[in-house]
Amino acid sequence: MEAVLSAIYMLGGLGLVTGALLAVASKVFYVYVDPKVMAVDDALPGANCGGCGLPGCAANAEAIVAGKVDANSCVAGGPEIAEAIAEIMGVTIEAKEPDIARPGCTYGVGEADLKYIYDGLSDCRAAALINGGMKVCTIGCLGLGSCEKACQFNAISMGPDGLPIVNEERCTGCGSCERVCPKNIIRLSSITRRILKEYTTEDCTTPCQRACPAGIDISEYIRQIALKNYHRAVQVIKERNPFPTVIGRICPRPCEVDCRRKYVDEPVAINFLKRFVADYEKETGERVLPYKAPDTGRKVAVIGGGIEGLSTSFFTARLGHQPTVFEATQKMGGLLRSAISVNRLSHDILDWDIEGIAEMGVAMETEKALGRDFTIDSLLGQGFDAIFLATGGWDSRLARGAGSMTEQLIPGTHLLLDFMRANNISGSNANGGISCESDVVINGGGKLAIDAAQMCKEKGAKNITLVFREKAEDFQEDDIQKIKDEGIKAVFNSGIRQFYGEGDSLTELKCVELDTMSETVIPAGTFIIASGRFPELVFIKQKQSEESEALEENSISPFKWVGVEPRKIPSAGSERGLLSDSDELSDYSAAIKAIGSGRRSAASIHQVMYDILPSLSDNVISATSVIQNIYSVENVSKNERQIMPLSQSDVPGDAELVENGYTEEMAIAESQRCLQCGLICYKKSEDTFIQEELVKSA
Repeated sequence: MEAVLSAIYMLGGLGLVTGALLAVASKVFYVYVDPKVMAVDDALPGANCGGCGLPGCAANAEAIVAGKVDANSCVAGGPEIAEAIAEIMGVTIEAKEPDIARPGCTYGVGEADLKYIYDGLSDCRAAALINGGMKVCTIGCLGLGSCEKACQFNAISMGPDGLPIVNEERCTGCGSCERVCPKNIIRLSSITRRILKEYTTEDCTTPCQRACPAGIDISEYIRQIALKNYHRAVQVIKERNPFPTVIGRICPRPCEVDCRRKYVDEPVAINFLKRFVADYEKETGERVLPYKAPDTGRKVAVIGGGIEGLSTSFFTARLGHQPTVFEATQKMGGLLRSAISVNRLSHDILDWDIEGIAEMGVAMETEKALGRDFTIDSLLGQGFDAIFLATGGWDSRLARGAGSMTEQLIPGTHLLLDFMRANNISGSNANGGISCESDVVINGGGKLAIDAAQMCKEKGAKNITLVFREKAEDFQEDDIQKIKDEGIKAVFNSGIRQFYGEGDSLTELKCVELDTMSETVIPAGTFIIASGRFPELVFIKQKQSEESEALEENSISPFKWVGVEPRKIPSAGSERGLLSDSDELSDYSAAIKAIGSGRRSAASIHQVMYDILPSLSDNVISATSVIQNIYSVENVSKNERQIMPLSQSDVPGDAELVENGYTEEMAIAESQRCLQCGLICYKKSEDTFIQEELVKSA
């Protein structure tokens, strides 16, 4: 009996000790699970496919609750799941266009020149590790199908030419293929991605495409013309150019200078082909519009109805926003309407392209001038989420009859030329010149800026700061001493990046040091800039605390606002701040350049509204980029260029006195001269590319 009792006591003691240890362990090793994470995890489909880029649904749920990914990050679930998760999180989600995988290589392995062949390798990543892979092209597709194996939705197959084919209906945009491709050949693509994108050294770009200021996919639209698919050709052009009919008549054609066909005979007539297919659209009357993203409900005001402002609004509408263009004159078009002879560009042609922009969803208001009919503050009060300034330079100003006027489009901001003229003509001005606030900042201008600073001091300015992009050693000692003697502060090797204001007043400027990229904020009630145009800026309301936002929603005005410098051109490299070498100091030298700026401006507006500071990646292609290229072609037969037929009309006022345009037969013949280049690939004479495509499409 005693033995039994001893065993019972021992077991009971062990039970008590074990229970105590488990109790302690539960406290020590307790893992808290957020109920919101559990709720989101339960709402997810449980596929654990990894399509969101995270290791399973549990990890995705944690990322959603932590705010690292959006409520609609699950690619396996539909909109109902996204809405359920948004309800759990207490947020709303904007409609989102689908991401689709898109191959970016032109020639398959079978058509490309081979450098090495590695028998036995079945993975692109392994082949890429061995001397760069099997193709001479450093970025070309290796054709071993790693993307096909990685796809979890059977959306990718390898075609007979060794290039991946994407089934868009099955593709979920998960990005698995993109992550395993060692050459970045296959990538996710969407309307938004394509508009925001700048070409990089990892992209398969052609010489003509790189030379085009708008970045049009030239070889693709010419290929579509060769296939007689004119509708698709126009659509490809409008991916990057909303004025194809206009540009087909007035473009300076930098693309043709770099066309590889020149190594054989003459460059392809790229712009004449653009004109042909754009005229075809106009003659048929069937408007071709590129795709646009779902409506975001965000309103954008674009100030200036010239080619840059209209292009900005076009791409802004394609991004899903609701743009309104405000133009000071009676008609849209800017210098395209006032400075180009109708013998070159008729107003009917211009109006056709402008009407196409309106059909994209762009509202237009004429005879509405900034500073006269509305202000930055009043537009923000009308519910605009962003405002973009595209008023142009001196040519645009003269065209709208404002050449002799002193304009102040941005609160507290003046052009140096206006300031000097208003305060120095015969020693005075009828209205007393331009007044100065206590805090004045003058950007650029050299010696003239020093003179302007002295004028500001005479007008009562207390604190005057000169901001120069040049370094102090670039100035003469006399100028430096003069600045010191006047008690003026000078900041060298710096640029202005952002404006801050409230209502109709400027309050501060953000300045960046160009070497260290360190930023400082300078008080400013008056800002004077040494350029022939007001800077292009994206204006939005300043971000406030939740309490301030609640108070602001109940108020009408004034609003605190910030003006952000938009993205610069790719050739700008690491340039920052106003008055950089890449900035336009007055009007654009060519309409096609203004179109390129319009797309970048729309991208900047989009990014600023989503709290992203516009910038360029390090590997963006510019004129100085080192990329793989060729400077001769082989096995290409000579083929004469189609000569543009000239008009014989002698009717006074005839709007088409110069060129008649290509016939269809001429356009087809000219399109077949295109070498259909890749990065270094091109169509040799024995290649039957066009004929094969014609057979496929028959």
